[in-house]
Amino acid sequence: MYILGIETSCDETAAAIVTEKKEVLAHVVFSQLEAHRKFGGVVPEIGARAHLEKIQDVIKQTLQQGSLAFDQLDAIAATCGPGLIGGVLVGAVTGKSIAAYLKKPFIAVNHLEAHALSVRLTEDVPFPYLLLLASGGHCQLIHVKDLGNYEVLSTTIDDAAGETFDKVARLLGFPYPGGPAVEQCALGGNAKRFPFPRPLLNKSGLDFSFSGLKTAVLRTVESFKGPLQEQDKKDIAASFQQAVSDVFVDRLSKALEAVPTVKDVVIAGGVGANQFLRHQLQTLVESKEKRFIAPPLKYCTDNGAMVAWAGLERFQQGHTDPLTFAPRPRWPLG
Repeated sequence: MYILGIETSCDETAAAIVTEKKEVLAHVVFSQLEAHRKFGGVVPEIGARAHLEKIQDVIKQTLQQGSLAFDQLDAIAATCGPGLIGGVLVGAVTGKSIAAYLKKPFIAVNHLEAHALSVRLTEDVPFPYLLLLASGGHCQLIHVKDLGNYEVLSTTIDDAAGETFDKVARLLGFPYPGGPAVEQCALGGNAKRFPFPRPLLNKSGLDFSFSGLKTAVLRTVESFKGPLQEQDKKDIAASFQQAVSDVFVDRLSKALEAVPTVKDVVIAGGVGANQFLRHQLQTLVESKEKRFIAPPLKYCTDNGAMVAWAGLERFQQGHTDPLTFAPRPRWPLG
């Protein structure tokens, strides 16, 4: 069984082909980072045009890489939300057009569900499990009970973790995307120098909040009379990263108390590529005698393989969608 997955929800034009044997036959990603970098973030109009320009080439490359022809595909899956609607429309319409021409089934994939299921492509992870989804646009704890059965335990009440990393990076003079730069800078820093706040730490509930932390970093940077020295940047980055880690550990610890029967804890999304955060969370999870699992780094950020896999899981359960399915900018799980 060959499933083509198309992903265009933000700033990556991506496609992949997966099989029911968990083989990734092809995996192509075109990144728009250079187009957005000078603006310090993703510009929706530029992103949509770039998706439109690149989507055909990305799909052709994917088929060539997989040594397949269009008519060998069994179904087409495409992200239909949530995301920047201009980009979502490009991928969704392209997927529908291929499906219509080939007379093959179409599966509308929820981008968040694709992240939630991505670990099942590379690991043997049975339902149920606890998921920490942390990316530029989302920060949620989700009880993944079964395919299509998700209980959202918490979300962010303001900024997402990945968005906060990017904004702190900009304050430190790093280009977009800032997460990897902040992580690298923090390696030589003193995480105890700046006592940044830990929003909602030790508070009831499981929601996240990062706006206060972001503002605290801004005030700290503004307090310097002149340009930041390299060690100042390292100490700010390390202190900020430690604060985010402490919040994650606190929220995840409480979530494990809320759903004590789960045996596996998964982290997904772009923030999940941060090795420092992974180590801190793994230490917590293993101390609770649970299994900590993270997808390979290339499947943490947006990609076509996770979309193809989510589509395949749904297709195996007999689920397909009509070509009239309407793409949407908001599409919450649960």
